[in-house]
Amino acid sequence: MRVLLETPTCEFRSPVIICEVSTKIKASMNSTILPRVKVCCIASIAEAWLAIEHGASAIGLVSAMPSGPGPIPEPLIAEIANVVPPGVASFLLTCKQDVASIVEQQRRLGVNTIQICDRLEDGTYDELHVALPGVSIVQVIHVTGPESVSEAKSVAPHVDAILLDSGNQSLAVKELGGTGRTHDWSLSLQIRESIEVPLFLAGGLTPDNVVEAIQTVRPFGVDVCSGLRTDGNLDRQKLSSFFAAINEYQSSE
Repeated sequence: MRVLLETPTCEFRSPVIICEVSTKIKASMNSTILPRVKVCCIASIAEAWLAIEHGASAIGLVSAMPSGPGPIPEPLIAEIANVVPPGVASFLLTCKQDVASIVEQQRRLGVNTIQICDRLEDGTYDELHVALPGVSIVQVIHVTGPESVSEAKSVAPHVDAILLDSGNQSLAVKELGGTGRTHDWSLSLQIRESIEVPLFLAGGLTPDNVVEAIQTVRPFGVDVCSGLRTDGNLDRQKLSSFFAAINEYQSSE
């Protein structure tokens, strides 16, 4: 089973590290004292560096989506991914549901992590791993009810991480992220306790509620988009407040 760890004794899959470890260690790695922070919906090189300078472990680059904020042209995604420094993950958010299209998109854009925002329907995760060595695969689970727990448990053994969000795939126009809504964090906790890969928590996070989210779910990482934006732009003050809240929480533990 693969998990994301920071240890020199493991196989390197840039910019994260993958290990074969015991079930006991896997379970303990699902939460961390200080969760990683992924700043999503990055729209420019300047925004990428602003997030990284504040401490982001990852940035999210949104490709075409059926709805929601944040999509940018693929050439810009490639340009931003090319300047992300070692040690920072560049997540490509894709709505594609077949292995061939996902592989082609990654090869065009050069990101080091694929975030699959809808269900994979054509092909397998194993095929993705074989086709994209060195690229981490993160599957989004949209938490809509207890059935999401079962879905996460079935997918987790095949991916490098699970990301929980608040979209809705059953709508006529799918919501695959960027809703600004929270979901039932008690279900998120059930999922974290049921899987053996790192879990990222997204959906409506802000400087005002991120500590409560961390205390409730104890995720490996948190993921934020609309909660750090003003008039569509990444807000330096909100970004500072978000990281300050997390750091203050960590220092009080």
